Amino acid sequence: MSAHANRATGTLLMIAAELCWATAGVIVRSQSVTNGWEITWWRSFFMVLFLLVVLRVRGSIVQQLRAAGVAGLVSGLLLAIMMVCFIIAISQTNVANVLIIAATSPFFAALLGYLFLREQVPMRTWLAMLVAFAGMALTFADGVSMGGMAGILIAFAIPVAYGFNIIILRRMHASVDMVPALMLGGLLSAFLAFPFSLPFTAAAADLAWLGLMGVLQLGIGCIFMMRAVRHLSAAEIGLFSPLEAIFGTLSVWLLIGEHPGSAALYGGLMVVGALAVNEFVAWRRARPAVA
Repeated sequence: MSAHANRATGTLLMIAAELCWATAGVIVRSQSVTNGWEITWWRSFFMVLFLLVVLRVRGSIVQQLRAAGVAGLVSGLLLAIMMVCFIIAISQTNVANVLIIAATSPFFAALLGYLFLREQVPMRTWLAMLVAFAGMALTFADGVSMGGMAGILIAFAIPVAYGFNIIILRRMHASVDMVPALMLGGLLSAFLAFPFSLPFTAAAADLAWLGLMGVLQLGIGCIFMMRAVRHLSAAEIGLFSPLEAIFGTLSVWLLIGEHPGSAALYGGLMVVGALAVNEFVAWRRARPAVA
């Protein structure tokens, strides 16, 4: 396969992955369950079932889980925190607010890497972080005025957990297979959510939506991303980071009628714009020179 075909394949896979992840808001708003803990439990349950099938096709499930080791367990725990907080936050504030906060994950990874690993952060990233944090301040203002502050504060656990996941794995010099780590994350999030999910209220139609969420939104979305990694560099993968926030916000706005609010909309544009420019410059600088 030529380099051009490789990049085209990777691009299509990453767009597909971002589209899958962006369906979360619409699916949550399209079913009748309002308890975020119950939504988390069912989503994790269906995702684990799907990933069990994927792992079985790849070989021994037990061996793959053992191969993940301590690093996989740590990564799974932090993924579980992200999964739980994402749904709980969405149940308490606008989808756009949560996606805006979650979109800052690469910046939190850079900041925590600088603080704990003394990794150098380029000046462009510092400037992009300042713009992004100013955008988050607008989102905070919107949350205060619309009564969604609790959800925004919970959403902050998502980029923080993401950042710690990155720096802990780097500190351990670990390369973790994402499928076992994601399944461990699903098991842990289901375990955490179960006591708060009872009594279950999901009807048959709700289970169809929640099954779609676990399989399509999380499971298949992550499979698409893992396949894209074979065709794209890390810098190129980063270029697609803003798409989830854009697709997710537009989908709940157009399909559900959930307006993000003017302050959150402008704040989101600042966050996504800062992320897009930073990732684009990183991609440009990472491109090999043409002889």
